[in-house]
Amino acid sequence: MASARDIRGHIRSIGNTAQITRAMEMVAASKMRKAQEAAIEVRPFVQLLYRIQRTATTRAIDFKHPLLEVREVRKRAIILVASDKGLCGALNNNVFRLVAEYDPRSTVFITAGRKAAQFVARTRRQLVADFPYGDTPRFPESRAIAALARDLFLKREVDEVRVVATRFINTLVQQAVALEFLPVTDIRGVQVPGAPPPESFAADKTEFLFEPTADDIIGYLLGHYLNILIHVVLLNAKASEQSARMVSMKAATDSAVQMIKDLTLEYNKLRQGRITQELLEIAGGQAQ
Repeated sequence: MASARDIRGHIRSIGNTAQITRAMEMVAASKMRKAQEAAIEVRPFVQLLYRIQRTATTRAIDFKHPLLEVREVRKRAIILVASDKGLCGALNNNVFRLVAEYDPRSTVFITAGRKAAQFVARTRRQLVADFPYGDTPRFPESRAIAALARDLFLKREVDEVRVVATRFINTLVQQAVALEFLPVTDIRGVQVPGAPPPESFAADKTEFLFEPTADDIIGYLLGHYLNILIHVVLLNAKASEQSARMVSMKAATDSAVQMIKDLTLEYNKLRQGRITQELLEIAGGQAQ
């Protein structure tokens, strides 16, 4: 049985841990608000770009582009997005669980985030490139990732590109998803929140005139859309990371506080028992 001194030591140790987790919770909460705002604010722009993209693609006659080419998948690339740090619950593990479904012999990886690169190295998978991204993802970082993926696809080094990352839903819910990236396949690969279904564009028979040409306009839109798509993925991943870390640190703080309460109760019982024993000994001595 632990002594009173041991219990006091445990209480102090757990109290110090609770202070650390509480501070980390506050830092994560501050970063979470900024990350969530960035992920939410970009949605209207993505929805608008999606509508322009779909409208132009469905109105073009006999339009063909290398990024739309569907090929037999002999080799694929995965853009794997994870966090730079841990202490965010099962967030990264959920993403890595999706990656484990792909055959490592026919899959190469483009990673974003230190944990993603560490996972690829630890599981002895083939890493093409690793891209860092900060607490506030910048568009040049997203564009560089999308450009490398496009080059691999256009050079026929891979036949398909997928994105495995975390979709931010709310503070308590983050969902690991695998999204189609290339080929674009009529822009059906990503479900853009708030955007109309693809069937609504096909139903509209309005004719369009493209100037200078449909190839020039839609070719530009395809490249820009893919850049924006990666940027949205990074923003969602960062919002998910900070939200998961805040929730995880809050749970750790609550657990520490409860442990301190339980240990304090045990300490008080032990102390009360010792006082009672001393009183009995005094009373017994007086009786003699």
